[in-house]
Amino acid sequence: QVQLVESGGGLVQAGGSLRLSCAASGRTFSTYAMGWFRQAPGKEREFVAAIRWSGSSTYYVDSVKGRFAISRDNAKNTVYLQMNNLKPEDTAVYYCAADRSPLRWNTRILLTTTSWVGSWGQGTQVTVSS
Repeated sequence: QVQLVESGGGLVQAGGSLRLSCAASGRTFSTYAMGWFRQAPGKEREFVAAIRWSGSSTYYVDSVKGRFAISRDNAKNTVYLQMNNLKPEDTAVYYCAADRSPLRWNTRILLTTTSWVGSWGQGTQVTVSS
């Protein structure tokens, strides 16, 4: 199992930016795909972005394309989510996720589900005011 700890959430006005970080420990971070999901009150957990273990591939939900960027630093065992031009509908608890299996990159359809996730962080609140 890998332990994941998110940070960087907060309150921001619409149009602003935040950078989320997720520090991982417990296993070989650099061999696992990582992702971010979010969950708004009363809604199901939603896929946001994912990145291959090498960092060479990324995938985003349509609603954040061009505004959010996922990246990773394998030397620091950390994955990031840079969020720009935030909108009120981005308000949610954001969760870091680690693949349950190493050295794989799922199809886009599977990435948008939670089926590939083996570990979750505790979540960090992002609130965007209008």
